[in-house]
Amino acid sequence: MIYPIVAFGDPVLKTRAKDIPADFPADELKQIVHDMYDTMYHAHGVGLAAPQVAKGIRLFVIDSEPMIDNEDEETGEPLPDAEKGVKRAFINPQMVLETGEEWGFEEGCLSIPGVREMVYRHETIVLRYEDENRQPHEETFSGMTARVIQHEYDHLEGVLFTDKISGFKKQLIKGKLTRISKGDVNADYRMRFAGQGRR
Repeated sequence: MIYPIVAFGDPVLKTRAKDIPADFPADELKQIVHDMYDTMYHAHGVGLAAPQVAKGIRLFVIDSEPMIDNEDEETGEPLPDAEKGVKRAFINPQMVLETGEEWGFEEGCLSIPGVREMVYRHETIVLRYEDENRQPHEETFSGMTARVIQHEYDHLEGVLFTDKISGFKKQLIKGKLTRISKGDVNADYRMRFAGQGRR
């Protein structure tokens, strides 16, 4: 099932998501994870958090492979220390540590189509989480994968990438954000707008 993606302006995007209890039905959770992957790929995304599909639970999925350039630009040969993409579901994640120099990258979001802004994030993170089989992990991620995880983790905290830009930049995109919240947007995937249902 492909979910409609919640657009900027819906309160679910600004609300901290709740932990998924240990007794949550395993089959139902696996189905949600499966459907979130389908939704993410359908919208050509590299990450999707449960609040973006109107579910206020601490879950996100990523596939960072499309964001990573593992080849030498001149020769086309694989880089020796190339970062590997990660495809994974993260359940009840907890950020343990963010380290390294902050670096900028122009981010976008499926809930805010057509808007991209420079966001600075830490190079390396340590994350504690459960996989879709509810097995616990604590793992270190870096580079682009760490960025994708930080972006999706923010969604679970009720934080959008537009919250991380300067007041001046926010003023510049205010009109765009207002139009998105009202459903005046071009996206090649179904969206759901606050107070308007889906489209």
